[in-house]
Amino acid sequence: MPTAVSRRSALGAAVLALPFVRAARAQQTFEFVAGSLGGGWYTMAAGIAALVKDENPDIQIRVVPGGGLANPTRVNKNQSQMGWGIDAFTAAAARGEEPYSAKHEKLRSLGTGYSPTEHNLLRAADKQPEDMRGILTQKGLRLGTPQRSSTDEMTMQRILRFLGSSPDKIRADGGRYLNGSYNDIAAAFGDGQVDYVYCALAKPAAILTEIGQGRRPARLVGFPDDVRKHLIDAYAYNEGVLPASAYPNLQSSDLKVTTMDSVILLHEAVPEEVAYRMARTLIRAKGPRLTQIHGSMAAYDPAVAWKYSGVPLHPGAARAYREAGAMPAA
Repeated sequence: MPTAVSRRSALGAAVLALPFVRAARAQQTFEFVAGSLGGGWYTMAAGIAALVKDENPDIQIRVVPGGGLANPTRVNKNQSQMGWGIDAFTAAAARGEEPYSAKHEKLRSLGTGYSPTEHNLLRAADKQPEDMRGILTQKGLRLGTPQRSSTDEMTMQRILRFLGSSPDKIRADGGRYLNGSYNDIAAAFGDGQVDYVYCALAKPAAILTEIGQGRRPARLVGFPDDVRKHLIDAYAYNEGVLPASAYPNLQSSDLKVTTMDSVILLHEAVPEEVAYRMARTLIRAKGPRLTQIHGSMAAYDPAVAWKYSGVPLHPGAARAYREAGAMPAA
């Protein structure tokens, strides 16, 4: 039978061990796959990581580059435990529909509405024609788009297919179809290597603002009604208006554009407590604190965010939304 002294010694050892337990928890690290360097997603992911760590010192989030098309697969495989997704593409991934070949059944979310995103077609101001259909079907088109793992580039391919073209046809007709990071294609436009840029970035997008202030005059191009309708009907995109005030150096009037929104994805194995505290932090940060990270995050509304049905809401996130009164009790 243990003596009182031995019991006290054991208790003391247990007490001494507690700080080490807490230290182990403090070392929890999760990888968040974002977007290309220079893009809004990367900036927002870094801001969220810092915000979460400020309120939850034991949750460390490491941000890595990624792309909207590949991110759901990466999270589903638990290669990254969390990351950005696009609403329509994430839903397609969950169902195993094009461009995905298998159902992504391990995806969960913290909701949507974090960053409404506009699709943008930019042309050099001295280039003709000025309309999207004319631009994308002309011979000798020199176009810059993000990497092939991105939703931007996949969307451009869908538009080209609808208009009877393709990257291969552009090249066969003597044109150029350049893939690169946002910074790469912006630099290629500034240097005259391409005359047009296609990208999907939430306003205010840094590269568009910089191009607007650069040495090569440029103009944004609106999306025709039939292109917007096709993307909505065939692929579940959305549509909206890019106000003239968004990029005053690139537009003189409101433009009708295709839009989509951002989802925070988590692998189902992310602990409920971690998902709960992340969601709680974001809910509390609604408004100025999120807007300081990126202007587009002003749109985040917890009362709407949890309603995204493309993939199941993580149980920890559901707990946070209910606790905040944004989501009805179970």
